Parts: sequence; structure tokens; C-alpha cells
Amino acid sequence: MHTRRPLRAKLILPSLVEANGPDWRPIKYSLFPPVGLATLAAYFSEDDELEIIDEHVQPLHMDDSPDLVLIQVYITNAYRAYAIADHYRAQGCHVAMGGLHVTSLPDEAQQHADTIILGPGEEPFPRFLQDFRQGRALPRYAAARHTLEGRPLPRRDLIHRNKYLVPNSLVVSRGCPHHCDFCYKDAFYQGGKSFYTLTTDQALEEIETLPGKHLYFLDDHLLGHPRFARSLFEGMKGMNRLFQSAATVESILKDDLIEKAAEAGLRSLFVGFETLDNGNLISSNKTHNLHRDYTAAIRRLHSLGVMINGSFVFGLDGDDETVFDRTVDWAVSQGITTATFHIATPYPGTRFHQSIVSQNRLLTRNWDLYDTRHAVYRIRGMSSETLERGYRRAYRKFYSWSNIVKSARNPFLAPNRLRQFLYTAGWKKCEPFWNIVIQSGILEKSRPLLEGLLNTMQNSGQKKEL
Repeated sequence: MHTRRPLRAKLILPSLVEANGPDWRPIKYSLFPPVGLATLAAYFSEDDELEIIDEHVQPLHMDDSPDLVLIQVYITNAYRAYAIADHYRAQGCHVAMGGLHVTSLPDEAQQHADTIILGPGEEPFPRFLQDFRQGRALPRYAAARHTLEGRPLPRRDLIHRNKYLVPNSLVVSRGCPHHCDFCYKDAFYQGGKSFYTLTTDQALEEIETLPGKHLYFLDDHLLGHPRFARSLFEGMKGMNRLFQSAATVESILKDDLIEKAAEAGLRSLFVGFETLDNGNLISSNKTHNLHRDYTAAIRRLHSLGVMINGSFVFGLDGDDETVFDRTVDWAVSQGITTATFHIATPYPGTRFHQSIVSQNRLLTRNWDLYDTRHAVYRIRGMSSETLERGYRRAYRKFYSWSNIVKSARNPFLAPNRLRQFLYTAGWKKCEPFWNIVIQSGILEKSRPLLEGLLNTMQNSGQKKEL
């Protein structure tokens, strides 16, 4: 009688290009674990031998020869991913690759893999795995439908929790209901639904399995399906959880959903303001931000004690050399806790990329430079050098001590001024400390102290009824 041999599989997230350069920030990639590979791991059998390697927080040793190597590819880890893939293929291992970059440029990725998987993996990956076991894996699989129905719980036992500050990262929805031209992820869902969720029961079941108090929702837009979000937040009340996530200005202003989120434990929100120029919003198809009252959204979050990580894009065609100071001054005046700045980048597979290519404005196809820190296409309102200098100056100016203090003094931040100051300063000014904690390997030992500090800061200044 034939007995199926257990598989030996290695699941790898290669390091992004900045891990080898001066822009490397260990704290950024030690905040929370990516869960994509852990989700795929859940489709294997219990007797298979699995290993997940996140190269940002642990070394990758390539002196082995597993039966199957799975590699998750983003644009700025593409060259590293290809090098890893080529190495393992030379050892006779079957290499499968998927992710945003693979879906955007399948022909390029196919040159370095035995199999590529296009789009979300929940539907095509089990088909591939079954075929692989039977020795008939195809070169290419594409998602025939987009759904989270029946998705097993991620294999969190394979995640090295001690290497992350907030180990409880999770995803309860896929994609986004909006379709901004520059959004890298929009191309990932072509040919199917671009936004869909778990059931509320599935989401709550997963949350119940997570130890500790702090959660990090990796969803692109946690409030994107109001009925689901409302049901989720209602179910989370009483769980004593604190969480971070992302949402749009529109969803913050609409109805009372953001209040429900705060009641459930929302304490920090990533908000894509992107630009203060209506023309840029229109040209980028980010019309859900058009004519929205940014200040009203910010004050609403402040009133709930929710900290704000504002996202801004420089280099769109409506920008000129004044955009950097104008944006930073506005963000500081609004009391935004932290800011993330980007240089507009035409990712392959997006409408933005198609437009730039059709206008013959693309400067390079070196994917290492597609990190939103470099100008990779000709900007109309300024030179590439001016854009890159302005981008770097914006970071320095926003996180200057004078602006950190000025932001914390915003009258709408009371009684959260101390927390605002500590968070903003801690994110940038204390990076040497975080680097020592992370790189010395004492993150696990210091976690109780850090989580206690985080808990105190996230709870301070909350309305009593919350």
C-alpha cells in the first residue's frame, strides 16, 4: 500500500532592498509579522515539515534542499527573491512564487520559478499543492475566484513571535473598495472581486485565539465594508483589546462607525490623506477624498483618543517645490501623530504606470529604486533631484523637536498631549534605542515593559465611556 511521504517546505519572505542600505529601520519590520505565508502554511498537512523565514528579522540559511520553496515577492525584494529562487532551483528544489510583483509581471517572475501563483492565494494555492503532491504541478496558477470562505486559521505556531513587538497581526478583509490609480494592490485583484471579508464569526474566532492584548489589523481598509466592520466591532466589545488599522477619510466622517471602532479598542489609525491638492486627487482617481473635510476627520479622531499616522505622496503632476513645506506645516498644525511620506511611484500593473509609460516619462525599471524614496519617472513640476531632496527634508522637518512639541500642543489633543509627544518622539528620535533592543535580541525580555508602556499610552486620555 502506497504511503504519502510528508513534504519538507520552506516559506520565505525575502528582505526588502532597504535592509541592505542606509534607509534600513529595524523597528519598522519588527513591529508585526506578515501573515501571508502563515496563511498558506495552513493548507499543508499536519505531518508536513514546514519552516517560515522572514528575512527582515532572522537569517536565511540556504544550505538545505527542501522539496518545495515558496517565496513571497514585492517589487523591492524582487531581485533578492529571484536570487534565492535561482539558488534553490539549482539544488533541484521546486520553487513557487507569488505576491504583488509576481501578479504584476508574471513573465518576468516565471523565469525564476517552476510555478507562479497569480492573485490572492486562498483559491489557487490548494490546487497547486494537490498537483505538486501528485507530481504534476503546472507552471502557472491564477485565482479563479476571490473569497475568504473556508480559509483556515494561519499557522501562527510557525511565526517567531518573540522577534516582533506586536506579534498579533491579522487580516480580516482583502483589498479595498476604492481604485486609486497609483495603488499597487489594485492590480492584484484584477479579474475578480477587489474587496471581500471573512464572516464576522470567522474574524472573532481568530481574534479569540490570539494571546495578549494588542492587535494589528493589516487590512487596507478595515472600515471598507460598513456592515461587516460594525458587526466586528460589536463582537469585539468586552474583549479588552487594543488595535491599530487603516481607513479612509470618507469612512471616518460617515455615520458613527469610527466611534464603534474606538469603543472596540481602536487606538491608532493609518489614514491616506495623500495630497492637499484637489487636482491631484482627481488625476489619481482618489475621488473619495475629494471635498472631504480633512480637519473634521482629524478632530473626530482626536476626540476619540485615536492617534493618526498620516500618509502623503509627493511628485504628482499638480505639485511644485512648495508642496513639501506646505504639507508638513499643515500636518503639524493638525496634530497628526506620525507621518509617512512617499514619492509617487508608478508600480507595474497600475493605471498610473500605464499612463507614465504611454507618455514616455519612465526613467528606470530598476525595481530596487521603486521604494517611494526615489524619483523613477519625469516629474512635471520639478526636477528629480528637487523631489528627492524635498522628500528627505519633509521627514526631517516633521520630526524636528520644534515641530514635535508644536504638534503636541494642538488644542484638540487635550488630554492626550503627553501621549502624542511620546509617540511622535519615540517613533523617530529614539530609533537608536529601538535598534539596540531589536538587534541585540533582547526584544523578548523587554516585551513586558514595552507592552506595559504601550498599554498605558494607548489607554491614556480615553473618554470614560469608552
